[in-house]
Amino acid sequence: MAAQQKSGRDVRLATEILKQRFGDRLLTGESIREQHAHTTTYLPNQPPDSVIYAENAEDVSWIVSVCAEHGCPVIPFGAGSSLEGQLNAPEGGVSIDMSGMNQVVEVHPEDLTVTVQPGITRKALNVQLRDTGLFFPIDPGADASIGGMASTRASGTNAVRYGTMKDNVLSLRAVMADGREIRTSTRAKKSAAGYDLTRLLVGAEGSLGVITELTLKLHGAPETIVGGLCNFPTVTDACNAAIQTIQYGIPVARIELLDEVQIKACNAYSKLSLAERPTVFVEFHGTEASTTEQSALFGEIIADCNGTDFQWTANEKKRQQLWQARHDAYWAAKSLRPGAEALVTDACVPISRLADCVEETSADIRENGLLAPIVGHVGDGNFHTSVLIDLNDKHELAQAKAFSERLSERAIGMGGTCTGEHGVGQGKQAYLDSELGDAVDFMRTIKQALDPANIMNPGKIFS
Repeated sequence: MAAQQKSGRDVRLATEILKQRFGDRLLTGESIREQHAHTTTYLPNQPPDSVIYAENAEDVSWIVSVCAEHGCPVIPFGAGSSLEGQLNAPEGGVSIDMSGMNQVVEVHPEDLTVTVQPGITRKALNVQLRDTGLFFPIDPGADASIGGMASTRASGTNAVRYGTMKDNVLSLRAVMADGREIRTSTRAKKSAAGYDLTRLLVGAEGSLGVITELTLKLHGAPETIVGGLCNFPTVTDACNAAIQTIQYGIPVARIELLDEVQIKACNAYSKLSLAERPTVFVEFHGTEASTTEQSALFGEIIADCNGTDFQWTANEKKRQQLWQARHDAYWAAKSLRPGAEALVTDACVPISRLADCVEETSADIRENGLLAPIVGHVGDGNFHTSVLIDLNDKHELAQAKAFSERLSERAIGMGGTCTGEHGVGQGKQAYLDSELGDAVDFMRTIKQALDPANIMNPGKIFS
């Protein structure tokens, strides 16, 4: 076990006390602990000392209270899909698995809101909402838990139209570092009552509290959905098409870039036969008339940006096949080099600098001989790369880390951010000062005030 005795921490005693209450719901086997540390990143796996399966908010409050008394770290676990080491336990501690807290608490269709437990996944939520004519639009690709999506301030392919998690969480309940559960707001669409603790906890990566319930905004399911794709001679042309689409105010729902390397990977992995060129996937939501008009306007932009072979369809099966291929981009990229791991990184810049940032990044990849497909939510200036490397090759790992550092610095230099949606976790800490300056000192002050013993997911966001 990884129990550590430091600065008043007594992880072993806390674990023994928790075992008395939770019995078989507390597990200490090596395999289960490693599964609850980070597995979708190049960062080393740092397992907790134990895993507890929570069933309700009272469980979470009891766990955190015991851990607070003994200085034992607490790491919330949703679906395990985050990418920057948010689930690692560098100081040992207890992983609270929230997957059993997966219920819809109440739906208010007349208010366009739903209240859920944090362990429900986005797909399961939308299945339960199907009969209401409403849906929850945030779609990061992985079937992530709603609590995890809030904790990392997730977004995804629909963000250009519907926003990110910070725009769609109205209120939440969370167990704070002293074991008390608080409610941050109400179901009202707006409030001017006090500090906005909802936004503080959304994106805090479990470093301030453990989310136990969320009230979310819902949206009406569109009458018509039209999707399609088109090819471009260069990634710059593709980015310019996305930029013009946003600047002209066309209400596109999704607009995604896949470079020629990513298209090659998707063809092989998802059994497609797309032209291996920079490609934009696009989707419009609305009425039949509005989606037809939007598609026509987009077609004019494509022509101006040297795009060709614009194909679009309202056929759900064909659309789903394309978007499933997009969501499987990570696994498709890994298949380009069997046995390799992916150092996945993302950046986000103002839309006016998107083409510059992507073109410079593409040149960086070519000049350094890297295998690193590019894919991105280009409608909001966000894109990702997956650098495929042999983790046992120190030279390759150093090359990939240096590339990631250059990408982060490039984005920050263009008025952007080192992470558009993956979060800071362990992997992006080095760039916070460069991006935010003295604001980081105030973040540390907030962390110290709310979690003085540093038990809430320690080692994340700040070292």
